[in-house]
Amino acid sequence: MRRRVDGPFARRLARPGVEEVCELAGPFGFMAYHGGALEQQTDVIAAAAAKAAGASLYAVLHPETDSEHFPSTLVRPDESLALAEFIEHVDVVVTIHGFGRWGLFTSLLLGGRNRALAERLGVELLVALPDYDTITDLEVIPAELRGQHAGNPVNLPRSAGVQIELPPRVRGLGPKWAEWTGDGLVPPAQALVDCLARVASSWRPAGR
Repeated sequence: MRRRVDGPFARRLARPGVEEVCELAGPFGFMAYHGGALEQQTDVIAAAAAKAAGASLYAVLHPETDSEHFPSTLVRPDESLALAEFIEHVDVVVTIHGFGRWGLFTSLLLGGRNRALAERLGVELLVALPDYDTITDLEVIPAELRGQHAGNPVNLPRSAGVQIELPPRVRGLGPKWAEWTGDGLVPPAQALVDCLARVASSWRPAGR
């Protein structure tokens, strides 16, 4: 059995109330390791898309008492047996993140090193979410949100993956949805999930 190395991510996972989720299914994976109270609704969206597509899921849910942000480069497979198994199992991944910046509150940013998948998702999302901007041009995306670092988990699977940064409004947060009383996800979040699941279900590894 692989031995887990002690480090920042391992110690983060060991904090009270932190929950690690790993569900191995299809070769397409979804991740949300800033889930729970950290980047709200990201784990919910990732889990819903994975379930709808029969895809694999890796998520970390953080309680309110564990709200300190940490960079993706600290999320290392050698510090988590579950993450290592997930990375080895999937061929490609979509990582769901949350962000909020002035001027980008209606923008979805698609980073990560699998640019072919990013462009395909971008086309699909333009149709699924016509009231939002979907940005795939890495030169337009802020450098720290591009997900290009080799150590970022989105780039570790065999075919790497796409990092999707979601503004609060798409996730059902903020004043726009303060009085919303519907069941389940808000409409744009559900449209996003449907789109992600559709692409994941139709994706095939290269050579198959």
